[in-house]
Amino acid sequence: MKAIVIEQYGGKEQLKEAEMKKPEAGENEIIIKLEATSINPIDWKLREGYLKEMLPFEFPIILGWDAAGTVDSIGSGVTDFKPGDRVFARPATTNRGTYAEYVAVDDILAAEIPDNVSFEEAASIPLAGLTAYQALFDFGEVKEGDKVLIHAGAGGVGSLAIQLAKNAGAYVATTAGTQNVEFMKSLGADEVIDYKKQDFDKILHDYDFVLDSMGGEIQEKSFSVLKEGGKMPSLVSEPDKELAEKKKIKAASIWLNPNGQQLEELAKLMEEGKLKAIIGETFPLSAEGIRKAHEKSESHHAKGKIVIKAN
Repeated sequence: MKAIVIEQYGGKEQLKEAEMKKPEAGENEIIIKLEATSINPIDWKLREGYLKEMLPFEFPIILGWDAAGTVDSIGSGVTDFKPGDRVFARPATTNRGTYAEYVAVDDILAAEIPDNVSFEEAASIPLAGLTAYQALFDFGEVKEGDKVLIHAGAGGVGSLAIQLAKNAGAYVATTAGTQNVEFMKSLGADEVIDYKKQDFDKILHDYDFVLDSMGGEIQEKSFSVLKEGGKMPSLVSEPDKELAEKKKIKAASIWLNPNGQQLEELAKLMEEGKLKAIIGETFPLSAEGIRKAHEKSESHHAKGKIVIKAN
């Protein structure tokens, strides 16, 4: 099968097309023929070697951890899926990712794609959607009436987190650049802070929850927005423990857990029109296409998700 691989860490020029052995289904695995995947910051962070101690993979590495396609074959223990089913998944984090024509996925990590959702839309959801879901509900226990701040609302995780928090009945504020203010409102944000003109920490107070996707100074200022007993998961760095203890804030760096059941819940919301995939750009499954996609993701100015089409 065709795959885009890296054989050493480094810049985007390390992404190369290679012929790899097509995976075979283990007992509880399904083989997905990929129709689409998408780009996440973990892809290029791993490519650069920033995560090599945490994820000591052997080369060659196929990056990518979002899968959408049809079931090609199933293992002997699989009962919930059959060949031809339209499925999507956030596969386990291994060195055999989704920049490829086929990928092996544990059956408990997959969910069916609703009929009204395209492969491209489905591919944009798993990693970012599960990250948003777990940050809001598993870590943050966000509920109706809570005041929630989502940083970088126009990004892949942010654009989904706004919608999920609104569905839960929360009051949602978000930060975005001038060009995205109206877009944020269209997703349901109650209040949009234009970071080019306003300081969020001078406007927002007594919040129950902040989703930090920025780190650094923005993470530090976010403590002042939270009320005592508030919650702040960070997607990028460990928050200051002393600051957290001082205000009795639950703050920690979080890492996504692939979860097929939660993916089913996201699929249901999409089927009902309550969760919309936001696709900023689409590139082909080629070395050149993925290099361009990585470049866009690394700019931190991608709107929604960057999707890779396999065909």
